[in-house]
Amino acid sequence: MFNFDETRFLRIQQGAVDLAPRIDAAIGAAIGAGATNLYFLGTGGVAYLMEPAVQLLQRRSGFPVFKDYPAELVITGSANLTARSIVVMPSLSGTTKESVAMMAKLQEIGATVITLVGHADTPLGQGGNPALVNFAEDDTSSESFYIQSLLVALSVMKARGEIANYDALLRELSCVPAALVAAKKAFEPKAKDFAAIIAGSDYHMFTGAGNMWPEALYYATCILEEMQWIRTRPTHASDFFHGPLELIEPGVSLILFRGEDDCDPLAERVAQFARQYTDKLTVISTADYLPRELSPELRALLSPAVMATLMERLSAHLEVMRNHPLVTRRYYKRVAY
Repeated sequence: MFNFDETRFLRIQQGAVDLAPRIDAAIGAAIGAGATNLYFLGTGGVAYLMEPAVQLLQRRSGFPVFKDYPAELVITGSANLTARSIVVMPSLSGTTKESVAMMAKLQEIGATVITLVGHADTPLGQGGNPALVNFAEDDTSSESFYIQSLLVALSVMKARGEIANYDALLRELSCVPAALVAAKKAFEPKAKDFAAIIAGSDYHMFTGAGNMWPEALYYATCILEEMQWIRTRPTHASDFFHGPLELIEPGVSLILFRGEDDCDPLAERVAQFARQYTDKLTVISTADYLPRELSPELRALLSPAVMATLMERLSAHLEVMRNHPLVTRRYYKRVAY
């Protein structure tokens, strides 16, 4: 595959899967000790990557789950954030300014803080209890964080007796790194064509439903806007018919991400509408590329990670096609703000 190190990729994703026992032990101990709720507190794009786990717990568990912006929470506090809270704080660098400030507040509160980081010798790498480290870089981090956050959600349900097949899902997860590579290989022959669609316009609308929505938001915002300087308009499929549909007309590019969870009919509704009014509807579906050997339940749970792994292939071609490396920035970590 073009500009792809398979060995490195497999090592990183296997590293995420291998965190399962430590995640389960930390979550189980906290809930056993009387934890009353769970917060996912990520900053920027990594917060989007926690969203599928938030959805899963809000819809299938009775354990109260919150998400918030650390930058705001440092200022406002929360009546629900107490010494009996579990906080999951992801940061690839381990140095994210807003998250480091939030960590100081959490230590004052006395909450149980589980950090998910790529580097141990960092403020968040040193501040978590536990700090779970899985080295990754931008092109491999999305799948890693999706896997880790899914493991958090599954462990919460296990600790509360809300899931009967935790062990079976965990055994199946051992096959996921190889399945993601297989999905990349299946997508590769089309990746350049999809990249050409992105390169062919300076504005794109993005949409998705259920656990596909966070990946649509992530790719539009953190890859195309931040790393390619392409303007996007992300909107949830549930909101599409409440304003954004009026932007659809011939020549407007709409990119629709489709997964395999129960919310996919909302994506189909958007597709049926858009086909009538724009000649630039692009649909990318994880079901077309993920090996069929995985169970329907795990396929649905993993759809965001699969889409992320497909988009990495698209991005590898896009940065060359546009002569714009993904590492290029004007402001991010280059100027004071």
